Amino acid sequence: MERRQFMQQSLLAGASLVTASSALGNNTSNSKDMADKPFNLDYAFHDGMFGNSAGANFIDQIKYAYDKGFRSIEDNGMMDRPVEEQKKIGDTLAKLGMRMGVFVITSDGWHWKTSLASGKKEWTDKMVKDCKIAVEVAKRCNAKCMTVVPGNYERSLGFDMQTANVITALRKGCEILEPNGLTMVLEPLSDNPDLFLRHSQQTYMICKAVGSSSCKILFDMYHMQRNEGDIINNIDRCWDEIGYFQIGDNPGRNEPGTGEMNYRNLFKHIHAKGYKWILGMEHGKAGKDKEGEVALIKAYRDSDNFM
Repeated sequence: MERRQFMQQSLLAGASLVTASSALGNNTSNSKDMADKPFNLDYAFHDGMFGNSAGANFIDQIKYAYDKGFRSIEDNGMMDRPVEEQKKIGDTLAKLGMRMGVFVITSDGWHWKTSLASGKKEWTDKMVKDCKIAVEVAKRCNAKCMTVVPGNYERSLGFDMQTANVITALRKGCEILEPNGLTMVLEPLSDNPDLFLRHSQQTYMICKAVGSSSCKILFDMYHMQRNEGDIINNIDRCWDEIGYFQIGDNPGRNEPGTGEMNYRNLFKHIHAKGYKWILGMEHGKAGKDKEGEVALIKAYRDSDNFM
């Protein structure tokens, strides 16, 4: 499943959010009293993941997931939601004591085009504009991190020149995000061979060159398993520049335990290194019905059982 599909699902599922009540009232207290024990790590689900169990409304899914022990969400398409939806989501998270993970910085899908690697001013200007919008979105939903993908490979330029172009553009974005205490997390992907950013060590080098606390790595373990493997060693190599993790088993990009990856060992390693931030559940479900959602929760309980 590609990022675009996740964003489309988020927007469709979020259409009913406008009708939701923004006040949790006594239901919040009851939810907290009845909630399952939180996980050892902080896993963030996305809109639609618990749609069969909680309904299409994202706020209802948030409350349901809280009761099941989840304490964070992520929402790639947050920037495309109406302002009132962003506020309602942020208010709900605050009342439940939950955290907001990443959303994607993009207004017109420029990260799926040949953009920042080209060095063209029009693309850098788009990114700068989106960073300014992202600052306001982050305030509404209490976000701290947002995903940036530098776009596709520019075949008319050498690799080093493209890298320099990406570094220059990202520094401009950091000038906006850093004063606001926000972090862009760069995500190397495996969706198609045209993408410029594909490997963890490549991303590490770019973050070092940008030289800002507002530019870190989004280490998506599904994509890195496909592109390079050696996950634990590459996590260790890049550790000081990793700002966020995402999850997905391979093959299939579904919950842990549905593919070849040993997520119990991965989670144990990440926990032992002292990671306190969010791990995004950017994957699908092996089972598409309510029973599939129950199985997904059990898969996380099993993989999180490493203490």
